[in-house]
Amino acid sequence: MSSTPTSTTTYSALRAQLATLTTEAFRPELAEIDQLPTLDLARLMNGEDQTVPAAVARQLPAIAAAIDATAERMARGGRLIYLGAGTAGRLGVLDASECPPTFNTDPSEVVGLIAGGPSAMVKAVEGAEDSAELAAADLDALGVTEADTVVGISASGRTPYAIGAVEHGRRIGALTIGLSCNADSALAAAAEHGIEVVAGPELLTGSTRLKAGTAQKLVLNMISTITMIRLGKTYGNLMVDVRASNEKLQARSRRIVALATGAPDEQIETALAAADGEVKTAILMILADLDAPTAERRLTDSRGHLRAALHATDPADATAAADPAP
Repeated sequence: MSSTPTSTTTYSALRAQLATLTTEAFRPELAEIDQLPTLDLARLMNGEDQTVPAAVARQLPAIAAAIDATAERMARGGRLIYLGAGTAGRLGVLDASECPPTFNTDPSEVVGLIAGGPSAMVKAVEGAEDSAELAAADLDALGVTEADTVVGISASGRTPYAIGAVEHGRRIGALTIGLSCNADSALAAAAEHGIEVVAGPELLTGSTRLKAGTAQKLVLNMISTITMIRLGKTYGNLMVDVRASNEKLQARSRRIVALATGAPDEQIETALAAADGEVKTAILMILADLDAPTAERRLTDSRGHLRAALHATDPADATAAADPAP
């Protein structure tokens, strides 16, 4: 099929742009890896993966700043919204979907959007990633406001859907974060907080589901987890807001109460029953010797911070002790 002059020019420009990206770089030394024994290939991939944490470490100050700003918005009722195309979008949806069972958040509080909609999670939707307008429409459908945080995710840092998301979010007044795996990316430049984790060229040229995908997953883990820690969703390293929605999580809930309190099983069962299964309430009941309604009120007054509630003696003290924003 012949190309029109316009499409030829467009594709030539895109090829030239891709050739400048670290994530798209060709590595001549790997040109014959298909000839290697399987164990050698596994060792090679494993060695490549070990470079990713160091690349993330170089961006820790930028990551921490973005998390602090996100936690401050969410403490005021804002949402955390991830947007990306392909692998980047799937990683955002994955991170968002893990927050309700892990931190007992409402599904509307942390949201993952993928270019092309839910069907794009399992099947590519052609052209969706090339539309900045689609990102703006997706955000408008959510009713995004200045209270929210919009995170655009793109390994290349040039995906129009991700860039369009942060540009539209910024126009609205939302906090914006751009996560990419190339230096000097358009995505980072468009966002208030740019995070560029440069892990180097991929084992398979341009296959950014590999090191770039791993890097993005590590950073998204940090953004959601540390934000939730700042919001009081944990007590030390215990997931005290875990939602016990199955037998495994019910067992985990009891173990968390035991680790936090050292109480015997009978006392734990009694507290959880009175607290309607709420781990945080049960812990406060045991440690502060409170009944369930009093524990619930104190947690409400401390804005969900268990440590603050433990140190409070009345509602005014609890409110003063809580510090959801960094």
